[in-house]
Amino acid sequence: MELQMGNNGGDSGDEHGASNSGNKGKKAYHRHSSQQIQQLENFFKECPHPDEKQRLQLSKELGLEARQIKFWFQNRRTQAKAQIERSGNSVLRAENERIHCENLAIREAMKNVICPACGGPPFGEEERQLHLQKLRQENARLREEHENVSSLLARYIGKPKSQIALLSSGAGSSQSALPAFVQNQRMGNPRSDLERNPDMEKVLMAETAAGAMEELITLLGGNEPFWIKSPSDGRFILDQTTYDKIYPRAAHFTSCNARVESSKDSATVTMPGMDLVDMFLDPNKWVDLFPTIVTEARTIQVLQAGTEGNRHGSLQMMYEQMHILSPMVPTREFYFLRLCQQLEPGQWVIADVSYDYLKESGSPSCAWRLPSGCLIQDMADGFSKVFVDVSMSDNDDLKIVIWVEHVEVDDRIQTHRLYRDLICGGSAYGAERWIASLHRICERLAFSTTVPPPELGGVVTSPEGRKSIANLAHRMMKIFCASLAMSGKLDFRQLSEGNNSGVRVAIRKNEEQGQPIGTVVSAATSFWLPLSPQNVFDFFKDEKSRAQWDILSNGNPVHEISRISNGV
Repeated sequence: MELQMGNNGGDSGDEHGASNSGNKGKKAYHRHSSQQIQQLENFFKECPHPDEKQRLQLSKELGLEARQIKFWFQNRRTQAKAQIERSGNSVLRAENERIHCENLAIREAMKNVICPACGGPPFGEEERQLHLQKLRQENARLREEHENVSSLLARYIGKPKSQIALLSSGAGSSQSALPAFVQNQRMGNPRSDLERNPDMEKVLMAETAAGAMEELITLLGGNEPFWIKSPSDGRFILDQTTYDKIYPRAAHFTSCNARVESSKDSATVTMPGMDLVDMFLDPNKWVDLFPTIVTEARTIQVLQAGTEGNRHGSLQMMYEQMHILSPMVPTREFYFLRLCQQLEPGQWVIADVSYDYLKESGSPSCAWRLPSGCLIQDMADGFSKVFVDVSMSDNDDLKIVIWVEHVEVDDRIQTHRLYRDLICGGSAYGAERWIASLHRICERLAFSTTVPPPELGGVVTSPEGRKSIANLAHRMMKIFCASLAMSGKLDFRQLSEGNNSGVRVAIRKNEEQGQPIGTVVSAATSFWLPLSPQNVFDFFKDEKSRAQWDILSNGNPVHEISRISNGV
């Protein structure tokens, strides 16, 4: 028997055994009664899928066959599913209509949008493509720079670039978020791991030097926002608040006597830039270049020799001892990394930064060099120039070199009263002193290559003789300045309370070539004079007054027989 539902889903056909004579053999369809449909609907709400036993029970109660009950529930489930699908489609059509209206509204709004920064119209398609092209070029440049740094590190440690990332991540996994050149120095004394893994220490050195170079280039880039003029003397010093915000770091010294010295200065020097670079990277020439500041320097390890011809990429670990020209002030010692980078033809940056190297002497250093150094650029006439203010006009043809000093100091020993203002004011080791010494020695070296004839007659007439005298004078000055460092000094204080500057005595064995071999005893003192420096200088250079202060003259007058100029 075949059943069929009506339009309302609640009707079902009923088969009869007999039919009219004209319709014999055809099937007749009858609708269920409203009572039967209601009971089926109620049962459907409770159980849409009745089992065979439940269908038999319904057939007895409603007077229908079990097959009719089965087909009714099948049709009812199909109808319910169709109703749900029609309802879902209606919801989706409404949502689609809403989204379509929103898109139209957004498109209309975009036609009238303005830039929040400048108030102008938005970028067009051409401007957008140009901006994307610039971003792609910047990404390509950064990828190339990353490849260059990876290659540089690979040369440092002798391993392929694929292993550099593993070494770097292993070295930095226990570090804080501080800059690399600070992180590597704040580990107390974790030398054991590095000694067992020298490759990792080379990576740390390279990262430290690279971080210092990046910071120094930023500091050399201009005065604002880092540099301000000191209200006391007008020198350029770092705005420590701005610096700490951009380059946060943990202090290397934590005592109450710790302080920071910063300075910046400039000058034009009579020496080609490449010659200066070579002298900066040679410790012996470095001492000859700054005899009044540097008493000792040596290279501990050459990590990278640099490109031949311009020294780009040269990196070395160095030791340096500095002092001012007085036995009353202790020396400063640094173990530091020196990195040379050529920014463009004729322009170099030399970056220095202290490194926690295992010192040969057990005494801790009282000074820590933060990223410092200078920028050197050739001028058209073969000179090099250093500027304080790098904000130059477009028509300025001068080439530039800039000197920056940034040091953290721990005054464990109270500074002598005669030098307290000089030391604490940052002038003793500031950029101004480095620049003045560099300017003077470059001028002297320029004169030594072409020594002018003597201003007086005298006995030194040949150019070779005059050059030898000039070199001897430089050597004398270098030895004299080094003797004032007075390491391992003995202290003989004067008894007078009004003049208690004291006398310092140093004993050393002399083994330098060209000097008498034996024990040398040196004594020195410092005192204050109520005279200007120029008056004191004129007094000492006047041969007529030499008998008043030089005990070796024994009161006899001194006569000048020759004078050789080595500067202006």
